[in-house]
Amino acid sequence: MENCRAAYRLLNRSSRNLLDRRTNSKFFNSVRSSNSGVTYNFTQTSELFKDDVPYHKEIVSTRICSRGYDNGILASLPRNQGNGFRIHFRNLASTASTPARNHSFCMINSDDISYFKKILGEKGVVQEEEKLDDANTDWMRKYKGSSKLMLQPKSTQEVSQILEYCNSRCLAVVPQGGNTGLVGGSVPVFDEVIINVSSMNNILSFDKVSGILVCEAGCILENLISFLDNEGFIMPLDLGAKGSCQIGGNVSTNAGGLRLIRYGSLHGSVLGLEAVLANGTVLDMLGTLRKDNTGYDLKHLFIGSEGSLGVVTKVSILTPPKLSSVNLAFLACEDYNGCQKLLLEAKRKLGEILSAFEFLDISAMDLVLKHLDGLRDPLPSSKHNFYILIETTGSTESHDKEKLEAFLLQSIESGLLTDGVLAQDINQASAFWRIREGVPEALMKAGAVYKYDLSLPPEKMYDLVLEMRGRLGSVANVVAYGHLGDGNLHLNISTPQ
Repeated sequence: MENCRAAYRLLNRSSRNLLDRRTNSKFFNSVRSSNSGVTYNFTQTSELFKDDVPYHKEIVSTRICSRGYDNGILASLPRNQGNGFRIHFRNLASTASTPARNHSFCMINSDDISYFKKILGEKGVVQEEEKLDDANTDWMRKYKGSSKLMLQPKSTQEVSQILEYCNSRCLAVVPQGGNTGLVGGSVPVFDEVIINVSSMNNILSFDKVSGILVCEAGCILENLISFLDNEGFIMPLDLGAKGSCQIGGNVSTNAGGLRLIRYGSLHGSVLGLEAVLANGTVLDMLGTLRKDNTGYDLKHLFIGSEGSLGVVTKVSILTPPKLSSVNLAFLACEDYNGCQKLLLEAKRKLGEILSAFEFLDISAMDLVLKHLDGLRDPLPSSKHNFYILIETTGSTESHDKEKLEAFLLQSIESGLLTDGVLAQDINQASAFWRIREGVPEALMKAGAVYKYDLSLPPEKMYDLVLEMRGRLGSVANVVAYGHLGDGNLHLNISTPQ
């Protein structure tokens, strides 16, 4: 029954109902463009959330960021005597002006600090300026808040106590994990209380028969990968930030990663989760069944919600067994049409062993080789317009390698490929992946960057890149790379200043 009530509350307060006039005709909005984004102002003139105490009537200065790598922003929303609310958000990397702080939110006082120290202990309440500076600033050094307090709970109960108290005191909060996001979604807008779940980093259980892992939200992805490797399994998720990003943030942003083409999105891999709502209510959806038709499958609302519905505290995830044969090829194409044809042929010829199909253009390649030390061009004989990484994983080394080599030979003979090399050992494979995963770091070293994470049909992906280059000319460097296998483009606009 509790899950049914929670489903009613969440479904009636989904972002679609709040922001989409197709489902809420009481909204009208104005849209004004800026140099690099769009600011939307929504206004409603009738009451919403009537008679529902935990959900309040005014939402001001909530930034909704697209596809970061951490939990996003959750505000303990203040009640208001007026009967309208406004929603202001920045679209992607917009430089649109940020609204003034909403003074309906209270400021932290000494009584608040005393309460938090009582439930968390001295070490769980961080006020040191140096530590707060890191927590207030995003990984790209573009967004910075002014929080004076970071809380580090060690259990779901402590998260619940924090949110219940903040809700009663009208204290705004922002959940934070590894803070590796590229769009500022895990740092304060103003002086929100930071709830950092890094201390909740325990692996709770692992079943070798089913491959189901249950862990807390603060577990670092790379640590989970190492743990599973020792058990003979792998994480279905892998991305460049794995050394710092945390599974709670991965789930909250529905991170795709490098192997989505093989293992699918987290909506398929995550079997259950536990989350705490803004009023402190704990939703236990931590199931470990691959099929469960006993009620609403609420976990899907939280996967990708970026912390706007609650703080994810635990996750159960299905992990595939580690296969013994892994092969990686670094390839060159001269045109984007050839990249698309190569993808189609790879799906046909490599089939079940295809586990990754990544691309980067010459701008991304040049940037990585220029700004990251120790990396060399795997194909140094000449420059190419596009570079492709193809990974295969299977159970029979000789069969898989023979299959990949035959595919590459046929692709070269047909003109789809102009050059290529197979990794001969794990060190060479790591160097190839370092090129692909090093693009964000190289972009940061190159200067200012506007980052866009877009899902498009593969045949349309590079049209946008060409359009942007045509419009911007020599003003900025347009860099493109991403997951061609699932139509996910990382579009970056880089400038020296």
